[in-house]
Amino acid sequence: MTADGFLTLGSDRYPACFGRAGITREKEEGDFATPVGLLPLRRVLYRADRLAAPRTVLPLEPLGPRDGWCDDPKDPAYNRMVRLPYAGRHEALWRDDAVYDLIGVLGWNDSPVASGRGSAIFLHVTTPDRAPTAGCIALSLDHLREVLAKGLTGIEVYGA
Repeated sequence: MTADGFLTLGSDRYPACFGRAGITREKEEGDFATPVGLLPLRRVLYRADRLAAPRTVLPLEPLGPRDGWCDDPKDPAYNRMVRLPYAGRHEALWRDDAVYDLIGVLGWNDSPVASGRGSAIFLHVTTPDRAPTAGCIALSLDHLREVLAKGLTGIEVYGA
């Protein structure tokens, strides 16, 4: 993934969206930037009520209405999946739009977790207008399904 907005897998290139603040080497919570680095894909989450299970070599889990992700740097569950309702600041993974219908959980700030270094960095579906993300990487649903089926296990982000 480069600042020119493409994810490259072998000889194939896929238009991608990244954070509206661009790509950064100094990722901080809430900065709207996509972090530079090798981001392994940890697992894939999907809306089984909307999509068939994608083909992937990664662990695969269906999402449920009570799934969320903690984005509160002061919370012990920071940058972890949580069950809703949840008292700490979080985002719901079960959304009305299609953006989180298919999610690749990227390994950013997760081993170990450092408070304030960024959370919920996902590979997910683009918005219909292909708007920049809040720091994630987004592909069209078809392209996301395709790269997962081809065995994608991580993304190296260059730039900044």
